[in-house]
Amino acid sequence: MTLTTSQTNALPTTDLDSAAPAELLDVDFYSFQNLLTPEEQASVSRVRAFLEERVRPNADELWDKAQSPRHLIPEFAELGLFGAGWPETRQFENSAVYRAWIALEISRVDPSTATFVGVHSGLAMNAVGVGGSEEQRAEWMGPMGRGELVGAFGLTEPEHGSDTARGLQTTATRDGDRWTLNGAKRWIGNATFADMVVIWARDTADDQVKGFIVRQPAEGFTATKIERKQSLRGVENADIVLENVIVPESDRLQNIDSFRDVAIVLRMTRAEVAWQAIGVMVGAYEAALAYAKQRVQFGKPIASFQLVQQKLANALSNITASIALCVRVSEMQDEGIQKDHHSAMAKAFATARMRETVALCREIMGGNGIQLDHGVARYFADAEAVFTFEGTFDMNSLIVGRAITGIAAFH
Repeated sequence: MTLTTSQTNALPTTDLDSAAPAELLDVDFYSFQNLLTPEEQASVSRVRAFLEERVRPNADELWDKAQSPRHLIPEFAELGLFGAGWPETRQFENSAVYRAWIALEISRVDPSTATFVGVHSGLAMNAVGVGGSEEQRAEWMGPMGRGELVGAFGLTEPEHGSDTARGLQTTATRDGDRWTLNGAKRWIGNATFADMVVIWARDTADDQVKGFIVRQPAEGFTATKIERKQSLRGVENADIVLENVIVPESDRLQNIDSFRDVAIVLRMTRAEVAWQAIGVMVGAYEAALAYAKQRVQFGKPIASFQLVQQKLANALSNITASIALCVRVSEMQDEGIQKDHHSAMAKAFATARMRETVALCREIMGGNGIQLDHGVARYFADAEAVFTFEGTFDMNSLIVGRAITGIAAFH
């Protein structure tokens, strides 16, 4: 059965037309936000106000305690943050640029929250949206869009990250109408409290990667929170062990037949991670600029010093160039022409610029830059994880290199 939007919307329709359009961020130097429709702008305004009121006040404390903002999940859903790209769950028709801009807005306030949303909505929901049958989409997309069920995405393994396409060791063995999963996963966000975890495993019969919805709790499935992290501390990553976990054939993602299908999901989320990197830059830049205006040395604000202004100009240039690149890659997604190397270039470029930018912003603050209370330290630390996940800089660069030369430098 095909479900209509009116039957499956995550939330009642919100009157966004009557909402005031979002003001441009000061950092939006070339006014890219004006590319959004009035309805999209109104949604951005609503999301931005919520983030300032409900997320920012507790972001440092939750990061320090390594806790996720689980209590806000119903409110995230009410805002339409989950499944905005799918007809079953979107509140209104929207563009990939809008969805990416929302990723920027969330990451600008708290990269850990942006990562939680990215895992649940971008990875887990997209896995069901891309790989699920009509019946699976009908069962899962609505409740996940409403925040009633939380998802996780289990691909990376203890010994395999960049080479998961060929090196995946978690296995799936079929016996009649059920599958037995064995293996281990690492760095799986949301897995300690998720209601379902999409596990990617290699079919022992045909050696192809397939996807499985593992409902929680499941016998033989354990998820242990990874402690002592120094980046994205507000994300509850887990080590997962699967010991003879039984999954019915009805919970195998029916439209996933190989890693090529998995790559479609990764391509969609990789571009949004590039936008998340922009949000990290924006958050750090805004904090550094405010600090530079009020910090007095040698009798005047340090914002008046040439070297500080140069750092701010370089940071803003990095942000602006990254937005320009990422706007186009998101437009290409809507046009159906985005390829792996397009999203890979965006992710590699934006995260490299992010790393440079957060360092410049921390330098502006001097010693105060390493303390949470001054607004940059959290972004400086979180940038390291964003730089690495959804494909390392090196791997994304090599994907671009393969497109340039026709020769794969990795096997």
